[in-house]
Amino acid sequence: MLSTQSATVVRATLPAVGASLGAITELFYRRLFEERPELLRGLFNRANQANGAQREALAGAVAAFATALLERPDERPDALLGRIANKHASLGITADQYTLVGRHLLGAVEELLGDAVTPAVAAAWDEVYWLMAHALIAIEARLYAEACVENGDVWHDMEIVERVEESPDTASFVLSRRDALPTEPFLPGQYVSVQVELPDGARQIRQYSLSTAPGHKTWRITVKRERSADGRVPEGEVSSWLHAHGRPGRILKVSLPFGDLVLPDGEGPLLLASAGIGVTPMLSMLDHLTATAPDRPVVVVHADRSPAQHAHRLELSEHVSRLRHASLHLWYENDADAPGESGTRAAHVHEGQAAVSGLTLPTNTTAFLCGPLPFMQAVRSDLLAHGLAPAAIHYEVFGPDLWLSK
Repeated sequence: MLSTQSATVVRATLPAVGASLGAITELFYRRLFEERPELLRGLFNRANQANGAQREALAGAVAAFATALLERPDERPDALLGRIANKHASLGITADQYTLVGRHLLGAVEELLGDAVTPAVAAAWDEVYWLMAHALIAIEARLYAEACVENGDVWHDMEIVERVEESPDTASFVLSRRDALPTEPFLPGQYVSVQVELPDGARQIRQYSLSTAPGHKTWRITVKRERSADGRVPEGEVSSWLHAHGRPGRILKVSLPFGDLVLPDGEGPLLLASAGIGVTPMLSMLDHLTATAPDRPVVVVHADRSPAQHAHRLELSEHVSRLRHASLHLWYENDADAPGESGTRAAHVHEGQAAVSGLTLPTNTTAFLCGPLPFMQAVRSDLLAHGLAPAAIHYEVFGPDLWLSK
């Protein structure tokens, strides 16, 4: 909770600080990487730094956190930070790193806003930052404790034991522990971080959902090769490396599983809506449901460019066919009338953009969304119009969470 004095100052200065957050976060990262250049090469996603997505996500998170402190002063908005904390845990972030970040972030505020940052203003925003930092530190400490590891000790070596081409641009990789012991447990819908060393020596990290149910001796991730639209932004550094070099026998540095888009217990109806490579956490959830709750009502929605580009298309259909009260609705931008796979459960196939407005959904449905941000925002709007409560709609973003900045 913000102190009364700081709340008054933050309320008065939030419009000015909020309007400058884009410039503040840009200066923050420049200052940070000037002091610690190894962070850009070994921790931060340099593609997202180049295209500005990480700056936009940080600005949105800070503004949303400050606004929540003012609008709901009796609550600590931990729910707002859960997604960030899980991402940090998958990177092995530790509490001491928040001091470095705070120094450069508040330094950027003072440098850009100049004389407007009085001692009272600096103290108020320092309080906002440390409320946010301590909340994240607490959540991350809990995540490390639940994983039974020391804070930040999340990395281990795993071996690729199988590779399958799932579509022209996607491949799945089955990962095994090098000591042949079972993999660590995880919750359906969670992801792992994968770190690779690139040709220039940089060690870059990306997150990939685990795309099978827990309980196997192996894990599986599915990787889409990301391509740059203009050739200037270094998109797809890790995915391109994995597609080029990920072969059986290759050793990868992989984190423990984290993520808060997880399948809830119970018998309530579910909606699993995905687009493109966003299908991967849904595969894990469906695989788990077929083994543990085959009578649970599930509506599955997936959108893709075409059947040929739909990774795990046959597998998705087979999972749905094993559930007694499930339906599958597919939307393709092209070739929607292509012949379906024989021997699989018939799906409702549509042409164009996905829309859930015509589906019959109980109002107590819990929805899970994964895919490009415009897709998830459109589906969420349809679900709210359906009568679903905002708290019943959960989502996962691959990369910086830009939802808060929109």
